[in-house]
Amino acid sequence: MQGAAAPKGQGRSLSKMDTLGRPWVILLTYVLAALELTCLFMQFSILPYLSRRLGMDSVAFGYLQTIFGVLQLLGGPVFGRFADQRGARAALSLSFVAGSALYLLLAAACSPALPGAFLLFASRLPGALMHTLPAAQMVITDLTAPAERPAALGRLGLCFGVGVILGSLLGGTLNTECGIHCPAIVALVANLLGAILSVTCIPASTKGAPVDAQAAPPGEPKASVFDLQAITRLLLLPGVLPVFLIKVVSGFPSGLFMVMFSIISMDFFQLEPSQAGYLMSFFGVLQMVVQGLVIGQLSSHFSEEALLRASVLVFMVVGLAMALMSTVLHFCLLVPGLVFSLCTLHVVTDSMLTKAVSASDTGTMLGLCASVQPLTRTLGPTLGGLLYRSFGVPVFGQVQFAVNFFLFLVLWRKPMSQKRDKAW
Repeated sequence: MQGAAAPKGQGRSLSKMDTLGRPWVILLTYVLAALELTCLFMQFSILPYLSRRLGMDSVAFGYLQTIFGVLQLLGGPVFGRFADQRGARAALSLSFVAGSALYLLLAAACSPALPGAFLLFASRLPGALMHTLPAAQMVITDLTAPAERPAALGRLGLCFGVGVILGSLLGGTLNTECGIHCPAIVALVANLLGAILSVTCIPASTKGAPVDAQAAPPGEPKASVFDLQAITRLLLLPGVLPVFLIKVVSGFPSGLFMVMFSIISMDFFQLEPSQAGYLMSFFGVLQMVVQGLVIGQLSSHFSEEALLRASVLVFMVVGLAMALMSTVLHFCLLVPGLVFSLCTLHVVTDSMLTKAVSASDTGTMLGLCASVQPLTRTLGPTLGGLLYRSFGVPVFGQVQFAVNFFLFLVLWRKPMSQKRDKAW
């Protein structure tokens, strides 16, 4: 089934959008995504310093990160189902309200008069409902035709790049100039603003039928947001599970490397903190270019299956080169290929998966997709640490090459669509 055959049948359920205009709703969605990601990277920039100030060691800080990853992992599918049942306005508003609660607790943890360590751990709890990016992906998916979807989803990469660069810059600057509590307060105000904009400007539903029409038939109990069977059944639909497994498996080795990057940059590349920051900014700029410009152009000339094969192939080449690199200059030469593979993999698989489910289930599907990165953040520190300690940096490239070589053979011998791609 097609996730959003076309936005033509949405008139009755989108009265607010008829006033604001579909292009303006999409533009506002991009702005809200950039706002949330900027706040997220602002708090990432102060967390290590705040945990050290509160007397937490590296083990406790690892627990803090793991708790956040587990909560996002568990909350993603549930949030996606909530978005399908309650609509875009409710989903975005809930995400920003949860973000406001997180930053309020984070600001309170900065106060010397309060139990800071307890509040810092408590601030991770609202993270289970902080999923503005999947909610934005749902809105973009619902309001774009299937042919336009990869380019539209790719432009969310511009929002991510803005969040990485602006959030890191603001977090560090505000921390230095105004104190460690200032980034948390600014993020709190920004999330409250995001909640107000979501309530007042985003339509209640962006799907082809009113939200009420998605309820259970008369005589049957209404499906719950926490109905795990309804969530997991999407993975059993034709064409869904293979693509989802490729999304998880193909990017997992590079995800392990990125989780360990702060340690690798210090130990292996011998970088100073400022130099590591410049390298992360390089990542952010490349992601903006690839997702915002390159993927849109490629999707107009090549099929999604062809782009998926290309991302796996480039992963193989990058993995082989990563196993042989010895300096930071070598790594900088590999970064464009790594960013291209990661961005293409995520955008193309998100697009393919939303087309494989009905329009009423796109939010749940995107919630499942949003759980992939928290899964890596949850398993990555332990597994990546063991691999790094036992085999060194080359093992990440070797695993990446081996995994994607196997996937490439599978994709080559068994195409995901019945008809052969004209681009390959």
